[in-house]
Amino acid sequence: MNLLHLKYAVEVAKTQSISKAAKNLYMKQPNLSRAIKELEDTLGISIFNRTSKGISVTPCGDEFLLYAANILRQVDEVEAIYRNTETKKQIFSVSVPCASYISEAFVEFSKLIDQTKPVEIYYKETNALRVIDNILVADYKLGIIRYQQIFDDHFKEMLTEKGLESELLCEFSYIVVMAKSNPLSCKADLDYADLAGFIEIAHTDTLVPSLPLSKVREEELISEIDKRIFIFERGSQFDLLQQVPNTFMWVSPIPQQTLDKYGLVQIPCKSNKQIYRDVLIYRNGYALTDLDKMFITEICKSKRKYF
Repeated sequence: MNLLHLKYAVEVAKTQSISKAAKNLYMKQPNLSRAIKELEDTLGISIFNRTSKGISVTPCGDEFLLYAANILRQVDEVEAIYRNTETKKQIFSVSVPCASYISEAFVEFSKLIDQTKPVEIYYKETNALRVIDNILVADYKLGIIRYQQIFDDHFKEMLTEKGLESELLCEFSYIVVMAKSNPLSCKADLDYADLAGFIEIAHTDTLVPSLPLSKVREEELISEIDKRIFIFERGSQFDLLQQVPNTFMWVSPIPQQTLDKYGLVQIPCKSNKQIYRDVLIYRNGYALTDLDKMFITEICKSKRKYF
């Protein structure tokens, strides 16, 4: 076993594909497959399940990959300490849910970056479990996860097991956003009965650790709504709200400038009693950088404006 083998395994886990990992690593697929097999034989475990549907990580592989990612990160840190460079590169990485108040904070944060120095910024919108995975495997430094309050114990247990710190950013109930042309847009408030017959633009991240998908969907999806389009990418969601008649979406509060840009309105729903949490996460023992602190400050400013 060597560092290259660790790098190969982490890349396969990140892409969930031997072919994609081989392309990213600039090597041939058979050579990568052979290297992974040699690593598994050396360890005496199966790191990956290989099926017709693709690659997935085994429970033993999940544990091994945590160690592998940690070793690679420590090697990078040692190299960074002793590498003789004239100018230190600014590096920042964060995974977040689709949320307009967060994207607005990121824009304001980006304006503050020192552009006289080299900089690499990674900003990824994805679901809660992928945010956690990005920190553990893909070496993202910060993450923000969103989940319903009733699932708090499940997520806290998982974060503790994975060695992650957590800090509550905010609690809120979703409101409804829709196009100004929607016949419901003139209402001051809504209830579930109003939304029956309309099409919900829904997120595709109804995943909770240790709970079956059927249970999560039961808690997340409103029974009165029987028409849904599942999509995660925020730009496409707004395009659908604009152009597909009688659509709506559950959201955290959206800045007015974003509503005006897409011709949308947001309306509270008195029937909706679900409470959601946005939680900041990072590795135990991780020392926040100046860029991390700057981003968190902008998040807090944006939060105070809209919650």
